[in-house]
Amino acid sequence: SQTSQDASVQTDQSIDVAQAFQQEVQVDYTSLLLFLQRVEDVVIKELNKNWTSRAFDGFEVNWTDQNETVLCLHTLSYPEAQDQHLQVTSVSWNATGSVLACSYGRLNDGDWSTEKSYVCTWNLDRRGLDPQRPDLVVDVPSSVLCLAFHPSQPSLIAGGLFSGETVVWDTSRRDDPLIWRTGLTDDTHTDPIYQVDWLPDAKHSNHVRLLSVSTDGKVLVWREEREGRLALAEGFALVAQQIPRSAQLKKLTWGEAAVGVTSLSFSHFDPRVFIVGVEGGYSLKCSMAAETPALRQTGSSVPLRAPAELAFSPHAGPVYSVSCSPFHRNLFLSCGTDGQVHLNSMLQTHPLLSLQLSKKYLFCVRWSPVRPLVFAAASGEGDVHLFDFAKSSQKPAVSIKQAAAECPVYCLEFNIKQTQLLAAGDATGTVRVWQLSSDFTEQGPREVTHLEQLASEATD
Repeated sequence: SQTSQDASVQTDQSIDVAQAFQQEVQVDYTSLLLFLQRVEDVVIKELNKNWTSRAFDGFEVNWTDQNETVLCLHTLSYPEAQDQHLQVTSVSWNATGSVLACSYGRLNDGDWSTEKSYVCTWNLDRRGLDPQRPDLVVDVPSSVLCLAFHPSQPSLIAGGLFSGETVVWDTSRRDDPLIWRTGLTDDTHTDPIYQVDWLPDAKHSNHVRLLSVSTDGKVLVWREEREGRLALAEGFALVAQQIPRSAQLKKLTWGEAAVGVTSLSFSHFDPRVFIVGVEGGYSLKCSMAAETPALRQTGSSVPLRAPAELAFSPHAGPVYSVSCSPFHRNLFLSCGTDGQVHLNSMLQTHPLLSLQLSKKYLFCVRWSPVRPLVFAAASGEGDVHLFDFAKSSQKPAVSIKQAAAECPVYCLEFNIKQTQLLAAGDATGTVRVWQLSSDFTEQGPREVTHLEQLASEATD
């Protein structure tokens, strides 16, 4: 048995302390008023001067401690996929920034077409996160080469398959997540899909369309139809003869074959403008508003158009990734098998900068969504390079070792909502989530001006 009893305790304040305290707070209000009247003009004059001063333009107060390290927060994997020696081909953050998805497939040799693969998701905010047990595993009959979460609906995710098919899953439907697919028709890509992207539908604001790119040279836009079908809404075909050749590129020979597209990035300033990277080593500026019919129609249900407007100086091998700057309308990055990152302006064919970041391939490059002068690149040597033009225009600010024994890093994505997070996937089947320091997440004064200077140096 238990018994409880209440007791109250009081400590009396000594009279001496109370008196001393009262004496301390006595104020001579007459003298204070005279003092304030005496200094009022000077103080007002200084406040007005501060109000019109431009000394602190662009400066933002940073109340957090400066932190220069990059930490590995999570190491995620799906053991069954690793047992099959599958690689992480793509990563994507959902609309809330809390769920990370990765696709498993194979980017090197092997019979990709018949091998099944997986899409896995983890909610990093969930208590009891198990890094080797995804919240959802979707079995897919063909290698998944790319993923993209819907920009506003957190449970929708699109995937591009080795078979040339585009599919959409709803992660909230655990038993049967597949909700839309293109099927294998005359409209479907005939080569693997290397990138999928969601587009706002200009005619129906509440609808979103889906874009896919493939090494068959086509860029296709899909709309949802009845019974879970994706139907072709519009399409583009890149044919070598229809790519404008600038004076500087005239000496290069152009075959008559289709131009295989490996990557695509939309301008953040003009939704009609996009950049594609192609197998021939070029980056091409393209337009969704193009009206010229493509020379190669391939029995499509919708007339295909030729989108290319300008070709940029090539890399020494296929381009694997392109990324348009969120802070400058003309700047974009490209990288490829030559281990170089090119900083390009859409206003000229030659790169503003060429940076040799790897002796092997570079598989992915992405601008930071919050720091105008920062980008990240994934290398064939197992590194994630973080570059900051504010510190150096020649060497990375930080190089993180993602994978041992020089296993390639194939994909990386910044988190737009939780800007301190960066996810990267590699050939060992592992996804690492890196926590970036404040150096890489907080915009410094005059960064956009610095970026504009980089762009104008070359166009002068």
